[in-house]
Amino acid sequence: MRGGERVSSTRRAFLGTSLGVAAAVGLGSKPAAAAAAAGRRGCRRIPPSGIGMHLYTMRTPLAADFAGTLEHLAGIGYATVGVSGRHGNSPAAIRQMLDRVRLKAVLEHVGYDTVTGSGLPQALEDVHTLGGQWIVVPSLPGALHSPAGYREVARQFNRAGLAARESGLKLLYHNHGGDHEVVEGVSLYDILLAETDPELVGFELDVYWAAKGGSSAPGELFVRHPGRFPALHVKDMAPNGDFADVGSGVLDFPAMFDTARQGGVRQWLVEHDAPADPFASARASYRYLSRLRY
Repeated sequence: MRGGERVSSTRRAFLGTSLGVAAAVGLGSKPAAAAAAAGRRGCRRIPPSGIGMHLYTMRTPLAADFAGTLEHLAGIGYATVGVSGRHGNSPAAIRQMLDRVRLKAVLEHVGYDTVTGSGLPQALEDVHTLGGQWIVVPSLPGALHSPAGYREVARQFNRAGLAARESGLKLLYHNHGGDHEVVEGVSLYDILLAETDPELVGFELDVYWAAKGGSSAPGELFVRHPGRFPALHVKDMAPNGDFADVGSGVLDFPAMFDTARQGGVRQWLVEHDAPADPFASARASYRYLSRLRY
């Protein structure tokens, strides 16, 4: 998801091995580590029930035909979706459309002010109506972009996470590039990891932004913080640093996913922030993930 990100345009590090060795992004061809990974064949695969689409990718066709777009995604093979924008539909109506095509909503993105304010009880009820298990904060207000601000966020997340747990859900946070910046000598994302209760707060890791942010390689995060990343945004990076269909860019997904089990990953949700053709992007990304072995 793009809204609200604070991206460091000067850092282009991305995952080169499962332990987060960075390699430079070249122009016109895959770096050596990613090219080598593309040739590897392992015995593990993403379970079909774990391949989903984050619906922010499909926002343009959803606005025109919500039900038809969901039907198309189910026809491609997607099993799950992450909800990000209802386009005038109620949670109950979306649930009916999902059930009709046998898709399952696993989460919904809900704004920080709602999650930390009086709107939380209704938001939790809405996630239940959708059939999800996670309520996800997609970004943070810019005014909180400091170590002190992120410590306050951690306190608010622990409080909201307790309410989510009491309702049978779990609170997750979705990162952008700015979350991985080092400010006053400390990684802002590390503050959230260290100061939130693992029993109450987890993370929906956007691997593109973690890689582009430059300080938090996804595979390394899975090892350092086991069990904290039940969902991923699987988004690829073009050689120039832009967004790309999954499998067409420079990120080394086989190496990255090698430690995903340690991270607790259960959902691999495809995302492309600005696809020229959302359905073509959805097909290409699903094809890659469904065939991937690592």
